[in-house]
Amino acid sequence: MKLAFHGAARSVTGSRHLLEVDGRKILLDCGLVQGRREESAQRNRNFGFDPKSVSAVILSHAHIDHSGALPALVKAGFSGPVYATPATADLADLMLQDSGAIQERDVEYLSRREGRPIQPLYTVEDAKAAAKLFKPVPYRRSLDIGDGVRLSFHDAGHMLGSSLVRVETRTRKILFSGDLGRASLPILKSPELLSGADTIIVESTYGNRVHPPEEDEEKELAALVRRVVDRKGKILIPAFAVGRTQHLTYRLKRLDGKIPDVPVFVDSPLAANVTDVYRRHPECHEPGTWMAGDPFGFDTLRYVRSPEESRKLNDLDGPAIIIAASGMCEHGRILHHLYHHGQNARNMILFVGYQAEHTLGRKILDGLRQIRVHGREMELRAEVAKMDGLSAHADRPGLEAFIRAHASTLKDAFVVHGEVDAAEDFAKWVRETTMARTLVPGLGLEVAL
Repeated sequence: MKLAFHGAARSVTGSRHLLEVDGRKILLDCGLVQGRREESAQRNRNFGFDPKSVSAVILSHAHIDHSGALPALVKAGFSGPVYATPATADLADLMLQDSGAIQERDVEYLSRREGRPIQPLYTVEDAKAAAKLFKPVPYRRSLDIGDGVRLSFHDAGHMLGSSLVRVETRTRKILFSGDLGRASLPILKSPELLSGADTIIVESTYGNRVHPPEEDEEKELAALVRRVVDRKGKILIPAFAVGRTQHLTYRLKRLDGKIPDVPVFVDSPLAANVTDVYRRHPECHEPGTWMAGDPFGFDTLRYVRSPEESRKLNDLDGPAIIIAASGMCEHGRILHHLYHHGQNARNMILFVGYQAEHTLGRKILDGLRQIRVHGREMELRAEVAKMDGLSAHADRPGLEAFIRAHASTLKDAFVVHGEVDAAEDFAKWVRETTMARTLVPGLGLEVAL
């Protein structure tokens, strides 16, 4: 049995881990690499393995850094089943088509700039072809996927449909965390606490940090809103269309009466469609989520779908909150809002999620003020703020609890999906606590199990 790491290895995006059991190859996640354009394009076109050799894909959840390269894998010859929870399958169908549309738009711009035709990584039609391969598997249902390999999904509490992936063979009990969620997240159920794994692949996005208490998060958000509204400014929030946007609208609804009445715009057709999927899967919600009515709607909230409605926000007068994708400012409508509103010092750009290295969001967060948006230079004068507490990832205590539940059986631990300092710091704790072989694998590393 072998395990090879082809993404999210000593980095955060592009989750891809190839498990080989008796010659049969099973890919855990198939994420899009995000970051430097040339480097990420190269990594997304070259998997490091033959897509035709892969028997099956197991998808932990629908976020693009875990699912977004699937159409490219199919385009390159993969034709096997893609196992995922029903909610993940529904979300990924929407997200992959949206990603395909972005790929098509990007190459139009690049082709004009370069003066030569450039092919997209994949198209909307490729995304539709990938979606046809999905095989939904409900939580906690054990499924024989062939050759003595059994699969089951367990709630990871990170986003709708997210899962801990348990793979059992004749000789190994393997657990892949995907992205591990937080026990205190609204809407979603807490992560399931499993035990008995001898091999763990665990994320480490916040492997060396501790989130603030939940009540402090809402106080901080309320204080930021009041401050910007007092100066008649707008808050621009780059947010992932899946998970973070729904988390934000839920939080803002709970702040009714604690913040001024201002219009809130979710400027993302994808986020609007994803929110409909959230409404269709209450089985994934924490009990009590619907007690106060629709958790994703309130009087001052508007979902913006059409380009015409979005453009009207450019000339919006008075304070407002605009939530738009992409969460790392790499594409999407948030770029238009950065250009039209980011040059006003009364406004604020509020980051509420992780910003990967080399993305525009990370550069802004690190202090860059002369930026290029859609080929146009601009000076960013808006205040830049960040809230770590809204993250849907487990922090260090959450990750420690996840590992402790397997301490008595653990033989091998592989710490992935984290920047080097976070991954190494958490791996040191795992190694000292469990005495298991613990590695922070580099890209392309293959290990025998």
